[in-house]
Amino acid sequence: NPKDQYPFFGGTYFPPQARYNLPAFKDLLRKIYTFYHEHPNKVKEQISSLTAELQDLTPKNDDVEINETPLKLAWIALSKSFDKISGGFTGAPKFPQIPNLEYLLHHYIRTDESKGLDMTLLTLKKMAMGGIYDQLGGGFYRYSVDELWITPHFEKMLYDNGPFLSIYSEAWQLKEDDLYKRVTLETADWILREMHSPEGGFYSSLDADSEGEEGKFYTWRREKVKNLLHKDLYPLLAFHFGFNRAANFEGQWHLNIYHEQDKTAKKFKLNREEFDERLNHARDILFKDRQKRISPNCDKKILTSWNALMIKGMATAGRIFERQDYLTAAEQSLDFIKKNLWQRGRLLATYKDGKSHLNAYLDDYAFLLDAVLTLLQARWRNSDLTFAIKLADILLEQFADTKQGGFYFTAHKHENLITRQKYFIDESLPSGNGIAALALGRLGHLLGETRYLDAAEKTIHASWANLKESPSSSITMLLALENYLFPSETIILRGDPKTLQIWQTECQKHYAPQRLCFAIPNRTTNLPGILTEREPQGAAVAYICTGHQCRAPIMSLDELKKVVERR
Repeated sequence: NPKDQYPFFGGTYFPPQARYNLPAFKDLLRKIYTFYHEHPNKVKEQISSLTAELQDLTPKNDDVEINETPLKLAWIALSKSFDKISGGFTGAPKFPQIPNLEYLLHHYIRTDESKGLDMTLLTLKKMAMGGIYDQLGGGFYRYSVDELWITPHFEKMLYDNGPFLSIYSEAWQLKEDDLYKRVTLETADWILREMHSPEGGFYSSLDADSEGEEGKFYTWRREKVKNLLHKDLYPLLAFHFGFNRAANFEGQWHLNIYHEQDKTAKKFKLNREEFDERLNHARDILFKDRQKRISPNCDKKILTSWNALMIKGMATAGRIFERQDYLTAAEQSLDFIKKNLWQRGRLLATYKDGKSHLNAYLDDYAFLLDAVLTLLQARWRNSDLTFAIKLADILLEQFADTKQGGFYFTAHKHENLITRQKYFIDESLPSGNGIAALALGRLGHLLGETRYLDAAEKTIHASWANLKESPSSSITMLLALENYLFPSETIILRGDPKTLQIWQTECQKHYAPQRLCFAIPNRTTNLPGILTEREPQGAAVAYICTGHQCRAPIMSLDELKKVVERR
């Protein structure tokens, strides 16, 4: 409302032209204009009703004992809503819902219930073979308009692809499928190629449209593909990617993998190495031709929270696949944030064309804290730990609800709004409260800092009403709950660089979501908290604690192997 700035209507995405049962944006604006001028009393009623609803959204704190019940209820709900044919959850439009997959992997590790692993791997496989993934250039689109992952909304978002890097890298640790590795590396390479700014940060997104048409950059006409490829390449590619089938996007072809590599190789009487060589050659020809097209517009805003998700994804992929360039890119993004979006001891939310502005939100601080802790497990930098502590302290000082627990979306010194909300539900981004509770719990155990542990516990209490009523909509909070009930195993390694790397690799080679491993060189000094007690002892030593319980220091690599393999 232009008179008082209170909202009376809202929505998410409306296309330029009516499609997929969504109204055209211009038509919608005309209807809103008419409604506003012809029904002023109804506008006031709507504002009053919506404001009351907003002010009543935050659930009241339940004084209850925290238990496993929400974890069990979420497992039941996700099992029921799972698509056993194509993977994923619910019908069209179908979103990746990566926190759900992360939870299923955690559930598998915690309970040894193989169904959780199977559900995750099926979903990741179907998405990697589907049209939601860019089969030529790498990277995932926003969502699929159908249940089969065939036709995407062609927008590519940074905040989706960071978590995709994490989940596919971790899935590869559980099952060393070449598909998961290829998708991870191609996605990371696309980020470095097209989304990494010269200054170090990551850009926000690529549009769905180019030249006024959605998907025009990515789709193909069959005759064009035939003309580009040699006669011994086209039949193979057509069978693999579906050019021998009916068009799947407005009379054109959008690449989906319809037959897996082994099946296609067998049909064309090739061994796997020969097939991969020919397929990659064909893909390369198409990719180079596609690069000549007018590409979708890149939104070159650099957002703190979205960069944090990509820092975490790059750090995870870089560590698991031993890609130093990915780790360097993650550090460059973090250093960019420190230089340009950290001013006077506070974060700003966005940067573009040399200008940083807007007070940062809960997501910015929480996501970045989580990202820094992930990056520290790949490469230790004292300055990064110092920065993580500053982020955690501001969360407690500026965002915490000291009475009811949890964190407000806006800081105490933010501009006045209709209401200050605490969000516990996952939406297009993970819950800021969930990530804050998870990261603070981990940092608390790393440093032995009870302030962080208490804040994490209070956040779980504050979210309890949500966790009881709809646990499957608050998956990130569930991960924080899991970390509270089953505290992380924290491994601190001290040693000479070469020996340290060997020990770190041993600790991190398996998927272990409840394990944190930090390799700190012997030369490192001035460590905070209980890290001061983790002193160097010879070429290498391991200090292992689960929650508040710690075992005697381990001085032998063989003994360390026995400990980490048992868990």
